[in-house]
Amino acid sequence: MEIEVKNFGELSTKELYDVLQLRSEVFVVEQDCVYQDIDGKDERALHIMGWEDGNLVAYARCFKAGDYFDEAAIGRVLVRENYRKLGYGHAITKASIEAIKTNYKADKIKISAQVYLVIFYESHGFKTIGDRYMEDGIPHIAMLRV
Repeated sequence: MEIEVKNFGELSTKELYDVLQLRSEVFVVEQDCVYQDIDGKDERALHIMGWEDGNLVAYARCFKAGDYFDEAAIGRVLVRENYRKLGYGHAITKASIEAIKTNYKADKIKISAQVYLVIFYESHGFKTIGDRYMEDGIPHIAMLRV
């Protein structure tokens, strides 16, 4: 998988379409979660894209401190269904952490993790903080990497 990091203005129309299509496929259709994905935050985000043979197969978006949470943040982390179990989730998460360190000079990163992924994120140095909560009908928990 080849990983690219771009800000909103660097995305081509095709890349933006691929990002929005894949986010809709995973979060809206697969997880049966009706929510406002196009939330006005993409323009402030770094977009971490994983490509395989010209197809977008993994994605995350990153924010500097203050743009989403008080800390730098990673969100919308996903891997296309038929590419899971290949380590792409780990690769896109590592690339997101590095993008934050490189572009924002930040080590403290916050995420809002789906509860079933806590062990996955713990393997990347995140620790749970606070109580579980519902977000868009799915159990989540805040996690912090320092």
